[in-house]
Amino acid sequence: MPEFDDDEGFGGGGGERTPRSFDPLFDSWADDTPSEPVAASHDDLFAFAPVPVAPETEETDWQRPYTPASPDYPHRYQPEYQERLTELQRRLREETVVVPHAESRWVVTVRELAETLLLAVLIFLAVRASFQNFKVEGASMNPSLDNGEYLIVNKLSYAQMGSGLLDWLPFVDSGNDDYLWDSPSRGDVIVFRAPTSVDRDFIKRIIGVPGDTVELNNETGEVHVNGHLLSEPYIQGNTNCGAECTYHIPAAGTDEAFERCGSSECFFVMGDNRQNSSDSRQDWLVPKENIIGKALITYWHEGGPELDLAPNHTVGSAEEATD
Repeated sequence: MPEFDDDEGFGGGGGERTPRSFDPLFDSWADDTPSEPVAASHDDLFAFAPVPVAPETEETDWQRPYTPASPDYPHRYQPEYQERLTELQRRLREETVVVPHAESRWVVTVRELAETLLLAVLIFLAVRASFQNFKVEGASMNPSLDNGEYLIVNKLSYAQMGSGLLDWLPFVDSGNDDYLWDSPSRGDVIVFRAPTSVDRDFIKRIIGVPGDTVELNNETGEVHVNGHLLSEPYIQGNTNCGAECTYHIPAAGTDEAFERCGSSECFFVMGDNRQNSSDSRQDWLVPKENIIGKALITYWHEGGPELDLAPNHTVGSAEEATD
């Protein structure tokens, strides 16, 4: 083992100093060729070099511009050195997320077909409850409606509701008692079940409403309602009397109305072809329950399609027509 000499260092012999190998006990071991020999003291063997401190710079950390972190930089809510998670990945790991399975094509097809059929049935029932087609048979409504002509009847025209229940609606006329839209009026062409034969449907025009008095002149064929002569340009032939020429229609809701027609409201009707019509001149009235609806439009005439409004007319007095 080489001896240590204070003047000569390791190995003795003086002269040039041989390069030393790496030794962590020395402060500066990188310099292999010092200008002067250095001897290690007892304290140097247990001393470490201080960590160099970088000089202060003019720019501090909070003044540096922000640069976004790279995608690999860990999220602040996850442990360090883990892959960065998206919101969906985090929820899938922390919570139980149910992902629905896609339905098979035939299940979707069957369901859509069932929904379509159900909607079609509902539309059909709604239309059937609101409208009905009717074929004119006979010549009692000539010249307004011909034999074999088809028309559509609005069954909701005289729909009824509890009196005063819908008075707050802007389209409800509170003066019509329990009628939702309108009450049967003079001049309306209606389809109804015949009082003399409930299995048959008749189509006639309303001439008198509850409380009216209808007078017929057998010689002139004139019709008076409550003393006013009616202007009827839509009729054909002369209006003849039946068993009598004056007809009193009971007021609505009276005992007489129930006795005459079995209803609270009775209506006097006649066909436009006055010499060939079975109507109220045979001493019968139409109860409101027998009315099916009001004629709306005609869509078939003389063997071909023809769209037109139904021949509903407002029955007015002759004096009003001449004014």
